[in-house]
Amino acid sequence: MKKNRNYPVYMSAGSHQSNQLMTVKNLTETSADLYIYGEIVDNTDYKWDEADIMPDDVLNALRQVEGLNNLNIYINSPGGSVFAGLAIYNMLARNKAKKTVYIDGVAASMASVIAMVGDTINIPSNAFLMIHNPWTIALGNATELRKVADDLDTIATGAMNAYKENMKKGITEETIQELLNNETWLNGEEAAKYFNVEIIEAKNYA
Repeated sequence: MKKNRNYPVYMSAGSHQSNQLMTVKNLTETSADLYIYGEIVDNTDYKWDEADIMPDDVLNALRQVEGLNNLNIYINSPGGSVFAGLAIYNMLARNKAKKTVYIDGVAASMASVIAMVGDTINIPSNAFLMIHNPWTIALGNATELRKVADDLDTIATGAMNAYKENMKKGITEETIQELLNNETWLNGEEAAKYFNVEIIEAKNYA
């Protein structure tokens, strides 16, 4: 671990090597479905779980769907790496297709930022959006730790810029910042109070 440079990532127990890439489903001449159903991790030869999503996975998927009119992006993720999440958000944002996001269970932490890429963001009333400030583990003296805190404040602006794009009319940046400061869980109806999201009915596929 590099001192003072271990930025946020959720980790699961038991790593193993996996080269599985994000699956593109229901590919037609005009649309495709992408699933972000795992933790957001940095590019590596190893994954903690096959469901983990790396920027390279998304890049490979987007190459397969280049030129389509519509992308449906399904999210059920606890979040993970800030920088991997921002890379995924920016890659999706550059794609010219209309992007419809569906939060199937939870879009937490960096996954909530990725969800903001949608031209339309759909969430059932029983699904969740969780937002919070970035965190890290750091070692160092007082000067170094103060710099880490300043760095985290700077890094946080990346996520805030994504949230600002989707704030409801009348909601201020200060309001969203307060939610971030307190690590806030929002169900679908609560999320709709702060962000431009559409509440949809949960579907039973059984």
